[in-house]
Amino acid sequence: MPLSKPVEREHIHTRNITCKGYYRDDGLWDIEGSITDTKTYSFANQDRGGINAGEYIHEMHVRLTVDGEFMIHNAQVVTDSSPFNICREITDSYRSLIGLQIKQGWRRDVLARFGRVKGCTHITDLLLGAIATTAYQTLGGEKKHSTKDQKANNATRLVNSCHALSSDGPVVRQKWADQYTGDDGKPDKKQG
Repeated sequence: MPLSKPVEREHIHTRNITCKGYYRDDGLWDIEGSITDTKTYSFANQDRGGINAGEYIHEMHVRLTVDGEFMIHNAQVVTDSSPFNICREITDSYRSLIGLQIKQGWRRDVLARFGRVKGCTHITDLLLGAIATTAYQTLGGEKKHSTKDQKANNATRLVNSCHALSSDGPVVRQKWADQYTGDDGKPDKKQG
């Protein structure tokens, strides 16, 4: 079902976020994300001599290399376009993600390292949301490269992560009966 018809309006800004997950030949995973921002109008910019309509204001890329337990083995961040020349100076600091694990507390850990003036808002937002979610989707329990233990750990991470995956709801009851906490405490035998 599409959104309702909007009132008359003028398009001003576009943000695109693209994320991809890859299984590597060495058994690790690459999680990549890119963020771009454009305006529909040209405007002055001191550092770049102006930014034309449709030209990237922001173009940033992230690659995290993780293992099956979501432990980060490598982190690379690149800023190709930004409104200020100084923006590129912060990218190397994101290497301190190495050794962190994408798990409960991820937001806290990332913000402690890169919140406010310690990082780039756009790169940090990409890490907090789209990159972390893409990691879970890529290494998800149904993935052909996941081990039995990884599938069990992924299920544990997913339960209670959203409305549909509530521990007392029908999805958890069907998929992960051992984690179901509903009133009857029994898996639904009819679903399957």
